[in-house]
Amino acid sequence: MNEHIDAAFELFPLESIHDFPAVPEENKNLRGLAVTIPYKEKVMPFLTHIDDAAKQIGAVNCIKFSGTISTGYNTDAKGFEESLLPLLKPHHTKALVLGTGGASKAVQYVLNKNRIPFLTVSRQDNSEKNNIRYEDIDEDIIWEYPIIINCTPVGMTPDEESQPAIPYHLLTKEHLLYDLVYKPAKTKFLEQGKKRGCTVKNGFDMLMIQAEENWRTWNS
Repeated sequence: MNEHIDAAFELFPLESIHDFPAVPEENKNLRGLAVTIPYKEKVMPFLTHIDDAAKQIGAVNCIKFSGTISTGYNTDAKGFEESLLPLLKPHHTKALVLGTGGASKAVQYVLNKNRIPFLTVSRQDNSEKNNIRYEDIDEDIIWEYPIIINCTPVGMTPDEESQPAIPYHLLTKEHLLYDLVYKPAKTKFLEQGKKRGCTVKNGFDMLMIQAEENWRTWNS
């Protein structure tokens, strides 16, 4: 409305990913969709084409419709990269990635692209390479991996009192804590880091950048 654009951005909540095909069928004027948790990976088999980058990442957060053709893209990666890189200092050489879902895959793609080694962290044993459990995070790991990125919904509204289970008492001002969550603006995860002098960043800028990229994709 503020930009005087004749368009609408509406919610299409799904009880199951199997309900997805009905969305474009029942909304013939739909130009595109933004995909959120938990469907960034599950939606891929329902699409006609997958962009090369999204294929490498293994997750889609943007869909463009052109007639009967649906194409999946990943704009999360661009949003994360452009909001992370300005924060990096010379000692920020390795990262802990909390979570292994669709958002995490975009983060991993960016870290690989920028040659930043990382470990992923999950709650249960995971067969993926370079994956550890939360209980494995000790002082040596905290010191070796000064970038810590929360890719889980832990701490997101309405569950604002929760936080990822990491040893916060080991954090120092050398650490960078990035939370993909943007609501609330300061999660418990970021509060713990701020309290210890860490550089902290929430996911709002990432959200804005990927949203603008979505808009360009839908209108290109």
